[in-house]
Amino acid sequence: MKVRFLGAVSAVALLVTSAAAENYKMTTDVAPGVASPELLETSIGLLRLEDGVPTDWSTDKIYDNLDRSRALQAYLLAIPIVNQVSMRNTLKEYGPLNTTDVIWEDLVDSKTIELTANDNVVYSFIWLDTTDGPLVVETPPDVLGLIDDMWYRWVADVGITGADKGKGGKYLLLPPGHTGDVPDGYFVVRPTTYGNWMPFRSFLNAEGDPKPGVEKVKETLKIYRLGEADSPPEMKYVNLSGEPSNFVAPQDYSFWELLNEAIQEEPSTGSDPTTLGLFASLGIEKGKPFAPDARMKKILADAANVGATTARALGYRMRERDGYIYPDGNWRKPFFGGYKFEVSPGVANLDGAAFFYFLATGVTPAMAEKMVGEGSQYPWTALDADGNPFDGGKTYRLHLPKDIPAKRFWSAIVYDTQTRSMLQTDQRFPSVSSQNKDVKVNDDGSVDVYFGPAAPDGMENNWVQTIPGKGWFMILRLYGPLETWFDQTWRPGEISLVTN
Repeated sequence: MKVRFLGAVSAVALLVTSAAAENYKMTTDVAPGVASPELLETSIGLLRLEDGVPTDWSTDKIYDNLDRSRALQAYLLAIPIVNQVSMRNTLKEYGPLNTTDVIWEDLVDSKTIELTANDNVVYSFIWLDTTDGPLVVETPPDVLGLIDDMWYRWVADVGITGADKGKGGKYLLLPPGHTGDVPDGYFVVRPTTYGNWMPFRSFLNAEGDPKPGVEKVKETLKIYRLGEADSPPEMKYVNLSGEPSNFVAPQDYSFWELLNEAIQEEPSTGSDPTTLGLFASLGIEKGKPFAPDARMKKILADAANVGATTARALGYRMRERDGYIYPDGNWRKPFFGGYKFEVSPGVANLDGAAFFYFLATGVTPAMAEKMVGEGSQYPWTALDADGNPFDGGKTYRLHLPKDIPAKRFWSAIVYDTQTRSMLQTDQRFPSVSSQNKDVKVNDDGSVDVYFGPAAPDGMENNWVQTIPGKGWFMILRLYGPLETWFDQTWRPGEISLVTN
């Protein structure tokens, strides 16, 4: 028999028992909402309590739901650290930590599976580990980069927006809790984790050649232990341009194994008690083996599926209008809540963090705050002018009004909605950029960019190929953004459907 509850009166009636009906000397009225009814219809099904105590079968149902809900939240909170440990493990495949620079000497192309990578600059990926003590990094001149810790929190910028101002400099990374003397002559960085990721970009010259920038990196980049400046180890350079590679973390059950790996390695002081408590409730706790039973494995596998799909919804179909740049358009902010992902100081923006870390890499104020002519901005969209997801079998147009506000360059790059990496088509570089001198500019100085299975006549250099039956999204990059971007006197057009 299905029991229905229509309000507080019915609930109170159900909790009346023979014992409660008796009046004792100390009996008083119980305020509404304090006691529980005997039967509850809930989102997880019918629950039964005996004088406020859940029955055996209700208890099982409650604990299953508690573990599922904690696992979902834990998944969303763990996306950044799992991304980082996965990144570290991939970089280790190419050479030792601290002395290996995985570099894309001829630019990143679509054979690289990497979250929303850029094919307009030369990337260097380096993993820094201070487990054995303080580490010195001598950065090259005229690069743009950052250091993020194992939790993917910003630690420092290096290069143009860093303390060296693009001249190159010596950065001293100290291990967590370091109490020793700190010598002068360094830009001191104090991460709260041993593991740290340092990506930086070097730029093409005026002729569009990446080689001078690559050579400068190889001439000047040094990484060594403090006190070993006279005999630094030789750097290893691994060129991945044109080579198949994967830097994207898994989203299935193995996600939890990677999380456990990171938790075992890093100090607990790198996170907060609530987050670590969520992980511990699932059996992931520093100093203890991760050995879930069959029941918990099933819950964790399900939470990974639900968590990844939740992150995709937050990314591609976000419901919060504050995550959009314009109130009447579909261009999105990459940093929803700033580079700290906060709705207000000290209050986390959970949705903003989850979507960003699922779709992107690299956290720095230089990509989120106003830095006229220096940093970079990344408006992006997964929806056309009518609010529909992009269809790879259709043709679309993006109109960029004249005076595009980018001191260095601009680019429009297309990504696969599945891998969040460059769309793999017949084009090595799925992008249109001002670095390409053959891009057609309209008489009024504006530029039209086309996306579709085939290029419109005469617009081959302004076209990015898409695949029928496959979704995509795109990022408009502005390197060295100008004031007209920040004051919104310049605005990109919405991406409009041209043909079906």
